[in-house]
Amino acid sequence: MPSQELCSLTLAEVAPLLQQSKISPVELTQAYLDQIAALNPTLNAFLTITGAEALAAARQAEMEISAGQYRGPLHGVPIALKDLFDTAGVPTTGGTRIMQERIPAEDATTVKKMRNAGGIILGKLNLHECAYGITTVNPHFGACHNPWDTQRICGGSSGGSGAALAAEMCLLATGTDTGGSIRIPAALCGTVGIKPTYGRVSAAGVLPLCYSLDHPGPMARRVWDTAAFLGVMAGYDPADPATLAAPVPNYLEQIEGGIAGLKIGFDDAYARSGTNEEVYRAFLAALEVLRGLGVEIVPVSNPWMEEGAEAAMTLLSADATLPHRETMVSRRADYGIDVITRLENGLKIPPVELAQALRTRQWTQRHFAELFAQIDLWVTPMSGITAPPIDQVVAEVKATGLYYAPALTLFTRLYNLAGVPALALPCGFDSQNLPVGLQIVGPWLEESLVLRAGYAYEQATAWHKRRPPLLAGA
Repeated sequence: MPSQELCSLTLAEVAPLLQQSKISPVELTQAYLDQIAALNPTLNAFLTITGAEALAAARQAEMEISAGQYRGPLHGVPIALKDLFDTAGVPTTGGTRIMQERIPAEDATTVKKMRNAGGIILGKLNLHECAYGITTVNPHFGACHNPWDTQRICGGSSGGSGAALAAEMCLLATGTDTGGSIRIPAALCGTVGIKPTYGRVSAAGVLPLCYSLDHPGPMARRVWDTAAFLGVMAGYDPADPATLAAPVPNYLEQIEGGIAGLKIGFDDAYARSGTNEEVYRAFLAALEVLRGLGVEIVPVSNPWMEEGAEAAMTLLSADATLPHRETMVSRRADYGIDVITRLENGLKIPPVELAQALRTRQWTQRHFAELFAQIDLWVTPMSGITAPPIDQVVAEVKATGLYYAPALTLFTRLYNLAGVPALALPCGFDSQNLPVGLQIVGPWLEESLVLRAGYAYEQATAWHKRRPPLLAGA
């Protein structure tokens, strides 16, 4: 099979071929390394490529599978890691000059799980510096470019993950989500990502942005693939005090079960408030698809959402200073202007505002429990706009020291505060052929339900089958 054709396959397609030795992990890994070599100079999605190590792991996987020791759907599968996930002997920089020479002694818990499942690590992916931003216009390692239009951002902070997946430079990728950093790149790059329930996936060995809001999670090109990857990443970890001891279900077991009879809520005023006309129309069309699948669409007004989003920003601003409390003083000049501005603003938050934000978090979690007593799922647009141009981002940072895009984060931060699972997946394209995303939110620990709804929607539409112009003819 030609290399480019191999890279276009999904995990659901690749896994049985690997299990039956119809394709080789070595052949598959080499195909992805060739794709990286061809496209990374344009996209700048990878910061580190571990080609020799990946091929060695692929040869080991090939021997194991040939010997009948198949471990599951990740065995022999190429994976790329956001450069926050520790990798033994390989730099983990956090996308910042502060940690450019940092080489961990051991893998993050989730990376160990991937290796135990037979996954092949291709390398480390670009991100917004310190994961503290939503553009991945990185002042130290260069901007990551969107495969749908290389003059535009790919989102952040897991921007390299979104771009690498869309450009078929990896089959699976990791992300972290503190205020939307898995879901925003998924939306802007036309891929899939889930922010799991807070504590569902261990953050041990993952460089922190905000301990109380960080959610590591999986990203992929399809919902089924994302579900399979989450099944490997999730689970209790004694090394992370925030992880939950709840059993991890088989997320693939019920994914094809359909969603007829479910009640799915939405707030029209909330959806319309931060979206442009094209995104809003795509969202309404997605609601009609869900209705056609037998879902009852329930209008619900939630006036407390804005207050919750503001509280999430307060907690993030205050908490993010903790990992940087020494270096933001001793090495201030080594930070990008947008990140150091945010960090210093976090020090100015009055204690009374932080206390109020913590109280609002409790009320937000109560409100969501009450909401999900009435409905099964909640849907919103994923982002109010499609990917803006890189030069616009750079100009705003130069002018203000900050890059705030309320339209990119309006539908994200609240769900970090609540800790509930939220899935991003494609639901359309605008007139400039840029992806539009849909968000499906569920109750605490109900990733299975969220993924089942996402899979049903995905199977009823064809948005996920489009490929970026960069891959035309590939």
